[in-house]
Amino acid sequence: MTAELSYVHPSPESPWTTYLSQVDRVLPYLGELSRWADTLKRPKRALIVDIPIELDNGTIAHYEGYRVQHNLSRGPGKGGVRYHPDVTLEEVMALAAWMSIKNAAVNLPYGGAKGGIRVDPKLLSIKELERMTRRYTSEIGIIIGPQQDIPAPDVNTNPQIMAWMMDTYSMNTGATATGVVTGKPIHLGGSLGRVKATGRGVFVTGREAARRMGLDLNGARVAVQGTGNVGGSAMELFAQAGAKIVAAQDHTGAIYNAHGLDMGALQPWLKQHGGVAGFPGGERLGNEEFWDTDCEILIPAALEGQINADRARRLKAKLVLEGANGPTLPAADDILADRGVLVVPDVICNAGGVTVSYFEWVQDFSSFFWTEDEINLRLDKIMVGALKRIWDVADQHQITLRTATFAVACERILEARRERGLYP
Repeated sequence: MTAELSYVHPSPESPWTTYLSQVDRVLPYLGELSRWADTLKRPKRALIVDIPIELDNGTIAHYEGYRVQHNLSRGPGKGGVRYHPDVTLEEVMALAAWMSIKNAAVNLPYGGAKGGIRVDPKLLSIKELERMTRRYTSEIGIIIGPQQDIPAPDVNTNPQIMAWMMDTYSMNTGATATGVVTGKPIHLGGSLGRVKATGRGVFVTGREAARRMGLDLNGARVAVQGTGNVGGSAMELFAQAGAKIVAAQDHTGAIYNAHGLDMGALQPWLKQHGGVAGFPGGERLGNEEFWDTDCEILIPAALEGQINADRARRLKAKLVLEGANGPTLPAADDILADRGVLVVPDVICNAGGVTVSYFEWVQDFSSFFWTEDEINLRLDKIMVGALKRIWDVADQHQITLRTATFAVACERILEARRERGLYP
């Protein structure tokens, strides 16, 4: 019997515990491949680094950074970097593991990886942020690279941070390596359509799920948690399809408008004020009241662990689209399934971002770039095809879409592991 990991002490509701329970649920559907299943429960490599920088006032500050490569059986690591004061090794491990599942679910030639720094970036100046990013990149440079592990933006990181990472790696290796990160600015080898790709993937999978359910998007009421890159883009696309965004919540508060929030006014407000609080086109809503909103579609697009058992019992939505990673706890999953609420899980729902990151990586290697229409068409085709395969498995075994996604993905990962064998 394989021993437990000595450096992990997960709580009952931690992201790593959630991930492990999701793997356990899929074991009965893996057949002979279940022999290799412990591969999924142990990250291949976890790097913890110290990041010392000189602050603008002359003092020295130290930050804790991580890069975890969960599984590289199917290709180089791929996954974002987040800057957040609550980042921990266990969280980054879970996020890396979900990236393994996500990449395999949409059949990209990648393994799963993730990175993070324990920091509140809002407390740093631009120059401090740059120094921290460059030092972090140098520290993890021993395990990243265009063919080894390719970081991307995540919570509180953006194209500018990716540009600094790419430049730092390039300076350290002595050659411009555009393919070392994705989500870069366009003129540094970034891809058109990348910024909105994750939100677009949420919309595409939501549109397909609604069609299968017989839910008309025109007039459907949507509540969105998280108004950043993912939630903001998804809101726009659902509104364009005729849906009404009736509630929105982020770190500044929550707002509600039964007739639908005016997207034309809300998007500029978000850019100017950094959140929904005070938006004149909606009434203020308590953060817990948000979960009682009358709606057909709920999009949790903020952080993990948001839908607990209590909230799952209260949700009015018929369809939950997981824009965030790990927003639903296992106990809540069971309650939603019992209530007949359809959940399109994060590992397929928000895979649009990594899919267009893959397109960016391919374009960087070929130095040939596609139009935004071409990218959106390719994204749509991959997402729809992946969801159809997952839905077929769900129907075949009468299991949830989450367990079906894990079944499809874990089979691909473990088949690669088995075919590669163990070295030495």
